[in-house]
Amino acid sequence: MTVFWVISALLAAAALLFVVPPLFRRRERARVSRSATNLAIHRDQLRELDADLAAGTLNAEQHEKARRELEARLLEEVAQDEAAAPAPHGRKAAIAAGIAVPLCAIAVYFFVGSPGALAPEQAGDAGHGLTAAQVEAMVERLAIRMRDHPDDPEGWILLGRSYGALGRFADSAQAYANAVARRPNDAQLLADYADTLAMAQGQRLQGEPERLIARALEIDPRNLKALALAGTVAFEKQDYAGAVRLWERMLPLVPQGSEAARSIMGSIDEARTLGASAGAGSAPGPALAARKSGVSGVVKLAPELAGKVAPTDTVFIFARAAEGPRMPLAIARRQARDLPAEFTLDDTMAMQAGVNLSSAPQVVIGARISRSANATPRPGDLQGLSPPVRNDASGISVVINAEIR
Repeated sequence: MTVFWVISALLAAAALLFVVPPLFRRRERARVSRSATNLAIHRDQLRELDADLAAGTLNAEQHEKARRELEARLLEEVAQDEAAAPAPHGRKAAIAAGIAVPLCAIAVYFFVGSPGALAPEQAGDAGHGLTAAQVEAMVERLAIRMRDHPDDPEGWILLGRSYGALGRFADSAQAYANAVARRPNDAQLLADYADTLAMAQGQRLQGEPERLIARALEIDPRNLKALALAGTVAFEKQDYAGAVRLWERMLPLVPQGSEAARSIMGSIDEARTLGASAGAGSAPGPALAARKSGVSGVVKLAPELAGKVAPTDTVFIFARAAEGPRMPLAIARRQARDLPAEFTLDDTMAMQAGVNLSSAPQVVIGARISRSANATPRPGDLQGLSPPVRNDASGISVVINAEIR
C-alpha cells in the first residue's frame, strides 16, 4: 500500500519545522560572517512563527506564507553579503563566493524541513542552481563537521535530512540514530527516524520503526507524522479499523479543506472500503455514528474518452451543494481501473465539520479523473456531473463525459 506514504510526504513539510543554527560558518569566531548572524536571526523568527501557529495566532496558510517570505528575504541577504565580501585570494575566492549562495540556499531549505526544495523548478525560482556534485559536497562537508562536533543533535538532524533527500537512507538512519541518542524525548525526531529507518529496510515499518512510532505517540499523541505512520502500520497489518481511528485523529490537526485533509480522507475511505470488503468493518467511531445523510450510485466512463485515461489515474467522486458554495461536501477516491465503480458518500466524508451532506437539501454528484492526483480541477481532467438530487438519494448514475478546458 503506497497511498499513505504519499500523505506522509505531504505532511513532512508541515511537520518538520525545526530550525538549526548555521552549520557552515567558519570555526574562528572572529571570522563569522554576517550571513551566519542572519541565519540565527531567521532561525529565531521561524521559531516565533511556529509558536504563533501552535497558539492559534496564525493559521496554517498564514504560517506558510510568512515562512516563505522569511526564506526569500534570507536568500537575498545572503546573496548581498557574498557579493560584498572581499576577495583576498582572487579567482579562488570568487569561485567560492559563487557557489556559497546556492549552497546556503539549499541549507536554508533543509533548515525549515523542506528537502523537496531541491527540485529543479524550485531551485530556479530562488535564482540559484545546484548540481548533484555540489549537493554531495555540501552533505559531505556537514558529515565531516559532525565527526568533529558529535554532540550537536540539530546537526545530526540536518545530516539525516540531507542524506534522506539524496536517497541514502541507511546513512540517514544512522544520522537520526545519533540525534535520537542526544534528544530521546523528541516526538518529531522519533517519527522522522522511524520513517527513514523504514525506507532503509525496504519501506517496512515493522520492527524498530514501529516501536519508534509508538514512543513518539506516547510523548505527543497529536504528532501528525507519527499518527500517519501508525495508521500505515495498522493498514499493512490489515487492521483497517485501527488505521481509520488513527487517521481520523489527524483531521483536526490539518487545515480544513486542504490537500492534506483530502488525502487523509481518501486514505480513510480506502481503509473503510477494504475493511467492509473483508467483512471486518472499520468501526470509525463517533463520526460514523453521526451519519444523517448519504447518497449512492455508480460512476461510469464514456466509451469515447477511454483512450485518454490510464488505469492508475485518480478518480475523485464528490458531492457539492446544488446551490451556494462549490466546496465539496463529501469526497471519495478511486482509480480509473475501478470504473465503473459503485460509491457511497455520507457525512463522515466531509471536508470540515458542519459542511456536509446534511447541510444541503439537494446536491450535485460529480466524478473527475485526474492524471496528477490533484484534487483541484485542471485543464485536461475528465469530469461528469449529475443533475441535482436529494441528499439521501440512491441509484445515481454519473457519466464522465467531458474534458475540462
